[in-house]
Amino acid sequence: TNSFGTSNADLPPGDPGMYQLDVTLRRGQNLAARDRGGTSDPYVKFKLGGKEVFRSKTVHKNLNPVWEEKASILIDNLREPLYIKVFDYDFGLQDDFIGSAFLDLASLELKRQTDVTLSLKDPHYPDHDLGSIFLSVLLAPGDEREATMLTRKSWKRSSKNNYDLLPSMPYRTGNFWHRISCPSKCVLMTVVFVSSNKHHGTFQTQSLRLSDLHRKSQLWRGIVSVTLIEGRELKAMDANGLSDPYVKFRLGHQKYKSKIVPKTLNPQWREQFDFHLYEERGGIIDITVWDKDVGKRDDFIGRCQVDLSTLSKEQTHKLEMPLEEGEGYLVLLVTLTASAAVTISDLSVNSLEDQKEREEILKRYSPMMMFHNISDVGFLQVKVIRAEALMAADVTGKDSFRKSDPFCVVELNNDRLLTHTVYRNLNPEWNKIFTFNIKDIHSVLEVTVYDEDRDRSADFLGKVAIPLLSIQNGEQKAYVLKNKQLTGPTKGVIYLEIDVIFNAVKASIRTLMPKEQKYIEEEDRLSKQLLLRNFIRMKHCIMALVTAVCYISSCFDWDSPPRSLAAFLLFLFVVWNFELYMIPLALLLLLAWNYFLIVSGKDNRQHDTVVEDILEDEEEEDDRDDKDSEKKGFMNRLYAIQEVCVTVQNILDEIASFGERIKNTFNWTVPFLSWLAIVALSVFTVILYFIPLRYIVLIWGINKFTKKIRNPYAIDNNELLDFLSRVPSDVQVMQYHELKQDPTHSPSKRKKNNPA
Repeated sequence: TNSFGTSNADLPPGDPGMYQLDVTLRRGQNLAARDRGGTSDPYVKFKLGGKEVFRSKTVHKNLNPVWEEKASILIDNLREPLYIKVFDYDFGLQDDFIGSAFLDLASLELKRQTDVTLSLKDPHYPDHDLGSIFLSVLLAPGDEREATMLTRKSWKRSSKNNYDLLPSMPYRTGNFWHRISCPSKCVLMTVVFVSSNKHHGTFQTQSLRLSDLHRKSQLWRGIVSVTLIEGRELKAMDANGLSDPYVKFRLGHQKYKSKIVPKTLNPQWREQFDFHLYEERGGIIDITVWDKDVGKRDDFIGRCQVDLSTLSKEQTHKLEMPLEEGEGYLVLLVTLTASAAVTISDLSVNSLEDQKEREEILKRYSPMMMFHNISDVGFLQVKVIRAEALMAADVTGKDSFRKSDPFCVVELNNDRLLTHTVYRNLNPEWNKIFTFNIKDIHSVLEVTVYDEDRDRSADFLGKVAIPLLSIQNGEQKAYVLKNKQLTGPTKGVIYLEIDVIFNAVKASIRTLMPKEQKYIEEEDRLSKQLLLRNFIRMKHCIMALVTAVCYISSCFDWDSPPRSLAAFLLFLFVVWNFELYMIPLALLLLLAWNYFLIVSGKDNRQHDTVVEDILEDEEEEDDRDDKDSEKKGFMNRLYAIQEVCVTVQNILDEIASFGERIKNTFNWTVPFLSWLAIVALSVFTVILYFIPLRYIVLIWGINKFTKKIRNPYAIDNNELLDFLSRVPSDVQVMQYHELKQDPTHSPSKRKKNNPA
């Protein structure tokens, strides 16, 4: 440890000591203007060793911003300067560089508050005056307790893979300190200490403290529900005097995008988005409004911000937000609620093994609680135990020693948690338990294994997708890892034990409500294979209709006299005795017939090998694109009409998926949904049998006409389409299909067969 001198200039070359740097970012002065209006939206980044360790909030339209933000940074090498970079924030575009400066840490005095003024420079224009940044810094010897309690203060923007780099955290091997970074959608990774025997007790304690921090820092403290109602008197951006507006939301790393409402200045959206709130003091939601333009960059209409720290919790706030840098305003409903029961723990702490806690959970989701808190559908517990025979992503050493540094990300819709990293191991053991609240029983649990990489984004090792309704409670299973597209196996297996407890009535009611949207992901891109896949899927749906028409025509042509005679008699009977209730009754009989075929073992459904082959071709195309993104080909020739082609591609996907979902409902692909359809059709049949149609239509019309009067801000939805959105398409059925483990590739089997 460095002696407490007045300067750090004489540090010994091998000094392994840890220091804590407390920085207060005060303000900026006379910053360079980077926007057309002669202003900037500045924010500041601190970098250490090439890694971002702090990012400030954005101060809009100000060349003399005041931040007054504090950050605590662990320092393991005082000869490495702190790099300060200032940017101008441009939502949806690349941020503009304003200037940068260095802070020489070796020149700071220990345990003394120092005010620092740094002049910003641009290496390309060294003579330009870009303004100044004012800081207050305090450098002190590091303390283990303080080191373990440091938490992340800012989020870095989403990368292409939707995983960002967090501030680097130090870990120690022997007598040397190193830095690691981790992917986000979490807040912090557990840091694992590997130490010499001499200091084993100290480092073990520090590892446990960091493990506690890992658990606490990933868990969100609340949910922010934002309902986008409408826009009023927006600015016209098109030549016809109208706009095609849509809205983007951002809170930290979380991003959402609304639908596009064409040709209007008073759009009605009626969409809801949920954000996780990590900071107790709240946060700021950035909202921007854009005009969609085909074939060129979208036009900026205006922006506004919602400061969550000014809103009271457990209460819905109606906000009319005027747009800055534009015209008009947005109408929003914002509700802050307490956090759901999301936890991380070790295997020794198991909620479902504690009899008292298990009884409380079962009581919470018992049939008696069916109408209490409809959004709380169920409870999910995931034990991430270990993985075996993972892919070796890193090659190090003279002998090309192959290894990986695997960690595991567990996702349920927009809820993401992760394990610690196990270094240099192809057979890692995590032994962690994650719990989630289930908002939709038709959600899919995704478990992805990554290789942590210090200098770049994490490498993908494998993934599994498990629909919640297919889970067998309390069974430890080995899941074969799949590729990114979930179309085929990759190297390795992961051992999971999953338990699902849910209320069937709540789950059924939630099925008829709009499906939760996911964060903004990578933009849709044009793909030859994807376009071909969607075209063939749509062709299959059309051919099924053509086959049905041909079958009916063959009855008219008496190609098979017995069949035609039976069809003729059925036609006479149905037409003579037809009642409206016979339509849902016929669908009910079709569901019952298919169920009988499945139960009796006479089901002749075939696996769609065409879809699987096309998906594999698509994966190969993705691999080729990743390996050589500069190759010219089909995509470049279609660049001018790419957006139109993507739209056609997505429309084909929607139509094909719609037909496949109807088919899979009657094929009992998801028994829960098929049983729900039977209940709904039975009720509908009884209603049509006993109640005249005019009364049913009258009730339906009164409900539709008075819905907006009774609830002006209700979100429009169609119960039938919401139901079908939960039924998987053929592509999703194949992606969620569980692969069988090859026993010859199991490491445990090899050990038994070859003890040597």
